[in-house]
Amino acid sequence: MLKVSIYGASGYTGQELLRLLIRHSRVDITSITSRKYKGIPLSDVFPVFKELTAIKFMDASPEEVIPLCDVVFLALPHGEAMAVAPKFLNAGKKVIDLGADFRFRDVDTYERWYGGHASPEFIKKAVYGLPELHRDSLKGADFVANPGCYPTGAILGLAPLIQHECIDNSSIVVDSKSGVSGAGRELQIGSLFCEVNEGFKAYKVGVHRHTPEIEQELSFLAKKDIKISFTPHLVPVNRGILSTMYGKSRKNLTTPEIVHIYEDFYRDEPFVRIQESGVFPNISSVRGSNYCDIGITVDDRTGRVVVVSVIDNLVKGAAGQAIQNMNLMCGLPENLGLDVVSIFP
Repeated sequence: MLKVSIYGASGYTGQELLRLLIRHSRVDITSITSRKYKGIPLSDVFPVFKELTAIKFMDASPEEVIPLCDVVFLALPHGEAMAVAPKFLNAGKKVIDLGADFRFRDVDTYERWYGGHASPEFIKKAVYGLPELHRDSLKGADFVANPGCYPTGAILGLAPLIQHECIDNSSIVVDSKSGVSGAGRELQIGSLFCEVNEGFKAYKVGVHRHTPEIEQELSFLAKKDIKISFTPHLVPVNRGILSTMYGKSRKNLTTPEIVHIYEDFYRDEPFVRIQESGVFPNISSVRGSNYCDIGITVDDRTGRVVVVSVIDNLVKGAAGQAIQNMNLMCGLPENLGLDVVSIFP
């Protein structure tokens, strides 16, 4: 059994990790940490776990957690993992960071968008944890930087077009809508019920921190720099991200031909589902699951390819993908603990 710790387990991502790991047949959850809930049973904070586990939150340093785990998930605010991850890595533990601290290959890019980095020497040691693009590097890895939620849906939606040079890379627009859980569990005025209910708004237009992360991975596929226009929106649902992506076609391909490209690209991927021509996915079809559903069409009138992807931001966009990465890192079946059917309605 793998001994697993969750360092910073009191947010929505930590809760989702626990929901999935508690039924993982090869995992023993040995410790969960929270400064706020020290000594309090998990089920008192999240009643969904009542009678499923007696584990309590600890307020513990990395040095106290190190003897308790083989693998540690860091579910910390941006900027905090950079001080913690090196301690676990130097102790020989496998680390999966769900924040942004180690997602960028270039420290200058990180610092332009997030601020100073305290452990830049560890950046190149982290594997970007999108299995569909980096599976071979993830197998046996010790350190993984889990992708952001918006980047996951956007990159998976655009990757086949970039790989096959189907679109003009300078024309890419990504328009995404996210449920409120993406803002986290901490109190924020912008995510209060009265602020969100019956509303629909764009935010951080042109300056969202996930923009360079999307560009990094698309540039990796294209083998040249790509810049995109990215606009996120907040919609009054609990979870889910729907991203609509546009690119000017470079080839005279029909919708069925591009759908075939996607089917071939993701043929062996356990968590990517390609819709038939003319069918587009709904976030309700992936809620609670690790799936990414993708629909594609060619707008013949404008010459644009239009792609729609949907994920659950807390699962494929965070905790589920982190567990998928853990399975690859530890030589386990990739879908272990993740074979759950989406919750509908």
